[in-house]
Amino acid sequence: MKNGLDDVVATETTLSDVDGLGGILIIRGRSLDELAGVVPYEELLTLLLSDAFDEKLDTDGLRTRIGLARQEVFRTIPDAAAPLLALPVTDAVRALTAQFTDGDDLATALRLIAAPAVFTPAVIRLKNGQTPVAPDTALSHAADILHMLHGRTVTPQEAAALDTYLVTVSDHGMNASTFAARVVASTHAGLVSSVLAAFGALKGPLHGGAPGPVLDMLDAIGTPDNAETWLEKALDDGERLMGFGHRIYRVRDPRADALMQALRRLAGTGNHGAGRFKLAESVEAAALRILARRKPDRPLKTNVEFYTALLLETLGFPRDSFTSVFAMGRVGGWIAHAREQTQHGRLIRPQSRYIGPRPIKAA
Repeated sequence: MKNGLDDVVATETTLSDVDGLGGILIIRGRSLDELAGVVPYEELLTLLLSDAFDEKLDTDGLRTRIGLARQEVFRTIPDAAAPLLALPVTDAVRALTAQFTDGDDLATALRLIAAPAVFTPAVIRLKNGQTPVAPDTALSHAADILHMLHGRTVTPQEAAALDTYLVTVSDHGMNASTFAARVVASTHAGLVSSVLAAFGALKGPLHGGAPGPVLDMLDAIGTPDNAETWLEKALDDGERLMGFGHRIYRVRDPRADALMQALRRLAGTGNHGAGRFKLAESVEAAALRILARRKPDRPLKTNVEFYTALLLETLGFPRDSFTSVFAMGRVGGWIAHAREQTQHGRLIRPQSRYIGPRPIKAA
């Protein structure tokens, strides 16, 4: 019996494949290293959604329509947002997204792609006592997200770093949030309901809610010289080293490499966390040495969380918003999977085995 559905094949898909033994992620027939840092998020979306809707998609047209969708979504931010500000960022963004009407068309999909991109910066700014910044349709999706967050013109390097992140996390096989989206889509509830279900799954600390603690670990270590001692003590105390180990990968997570390269390029442009990046590299090297020595029979390699945390911090996102930023990239995958399920799948209805007590039969 597999309570976690490990190794159970739930569907056939043309969207992505995760090779945990080889450390390879394929999205629509292309490896991650062909995509991350190479194509913009709009092109990745065109790839993912190419046969999800009746309309033919091209990257330039999609970029224009997503820009208009960001404007539309921005107009839905309520003037009296005080009750939402009492919620964590992820819960506020999810609540704002829930106002949209369900549908299965491209317009609904574009609205959902725009939602976390617009609502996350707006909620962050409102929590800081600042006014939300309106979208700029002339900007790329990644550049506009940072423009709405900071209220300034962002550098090409900053936009490229976020673009790399959005592409890197856009889809990743049958993960928990994607499976949740497909389950709801199989009922024909609509894309909004599917994305909201996925969002709920993503916020869990065993899924998308995990990157923040990596920064807590780096803060506690402080300097490269402290890495070995701190990590050894953490393991002696039974703690988990955040950013290492993955449910699927038995080798280094390819997404970690993509984000490390993006962060290296960003750190090399000037005042973009170069010292913090050197600390992270030292901690990673020390952690891998210690884990290999202390847990030789359990492969614990660097996962996507480690450099995600540092990249998003460097770009100016607060730690409590990281899950919502994750959703900015993964929403494209959720929509693609939901549409694939609706078009080609059946109602998902697995069986369970009852192991509770039985009624006592009368003599």
